[in-house]
Amino acid sequence: MLTRLPYTLLWLLALPFVLLRLVWRARRQAAYLKHLGERFGRYSVRAPSQVIWVHAVSVGETRAAEPLIKAMLERWPEHSIVLTHMTPTGRETSKSLFKSDRRVLRCYLPYDIGCFAHAFLRHFRPQFGVIMETELWPNLLAACRRRKIPAMLANARLSERSARRYARLPALSALTMGALSAIGAQTAADAARLSALGAKRVMVTGNIKFDISPPDDTAARTAIFRARTGARPLLLGASTRDGEEALLLDAFARLAPAEVLLVLVPRHPQRFDEVAKLAATRDLKLQRRSDNSAVDADTRVWLGDSMGEMFVYYALADVALIGGSWLAFGGQNPIEACASGTPVIVGPHTFNFAAVAEQAIITGAAVRAPDVEEGVRTGLKLLEDAASRDAMARAGKAFAEADRGASARTLEMLEALKP
Repeated sequence: MLTRLPYTLLWLLALPFVLLRLVWRARRQAAYLKHLGERFGRYSVRAPSQVIWVHAVSVGETRAAEPLIKAMLERWPEHSIVLTHMTPTGRETSKSLFKSDRRVLRCYLPYDIGCFAHAFLRHFRPQFGVIMETELWPNLLAACRRRKIPAMLANARLSERSARRYARLPALSALTMGALSAIGAQTAADAARLSALGAKRVMVTGNIKFDISPPDDTAARTAIFRARTGARPLLLGASTRDGEEALLLDAFARLAPAEVLLVLVPRHPQRFDEVAKLAATRDLKLQRRSDNSAVDADTRVWLGDSMGEMFVYYALADVALIGGSWLAFGGQNPIEACASGTPVIVGPHTFNFAAVAEQAIITGAAVRAPDVEEGVRTGLKLLEDAASRDAMARAGKAFAEADRGASARTLEMLEALKP
């Protein structure tokens, strides 16, 4: 408790500013002010009788959790899943992924103050919890331990940069890691960094994202999209981040011939309008996917302003430039693109997915470019080289298929924890 006291005091001091930040973010995305009571441990949804709790902070973690959640629902059909998030986009993603399954409930995880954490656990009474990737809350895990609720960190990844930050607070890190009942790490390097911080019972289970399969209607929806875009070569800017779109649009306007269509899909939906304005200021004609209309011959940019259709965009594209890797955001996971058979180009910043990105490059499924301009040049060259695209597509599918099975290995660890 003494080790967590300064951390808790910091949370209490920061809480007014956290609320102000919610209000600020709500200026661009009003959903941040919805379900506000849940962030303080107040829930109106009725708790099911047998609950498994899964925490996936935002979009990436929610998508990564999909195959594991489906496996748990199949293994334990009498249970319901309470899926918690910290962002509205994560919550919306879970709706699109599990909209037909009433056994999946969603809500916000409360801020990490002891009374809020206990209120959450008291309301839902989970039999055990699964936290995806790197979202560790010391007070919440301490509350789980006190209530004898096993909690596992699944699909765990920890970059060298994050490990250095945790190492600055060795006592708190060791206490937090020690409160976990088990950890399933993506790679041996992740496992070693977690163990060095005090984690116990660490196993390498692999990356659950390799187990993600395209939705059943992907082929049909791709055909609809292709009918709208016509036979034009398609360059995809996938999950781009703030600052990257401007660089990408500048390079595309300067280098791409008129027949090439840029399909641009920002990672955060609250930025759709902003990105549309960026194209307009560069005199690039833009149409939106949400208009549900055919793309005109003189349109240069098709804005993917939709949620839950990333597999369709990948299947549609001839080449994909993966966002988050052109500026120092750490990259996005290229597995979905590879599984779709889409040649991948990543930028210099892939530290959040270092092992996966390097493996994709080594196997020939992806190439790395030093900056956005060279990324666009590489993409345009690939559009003219069908043989190279086909080779990368085959390599990508083989790469994605070879490392499947992390969900099953994680499920085995959970079997040992389940009361």
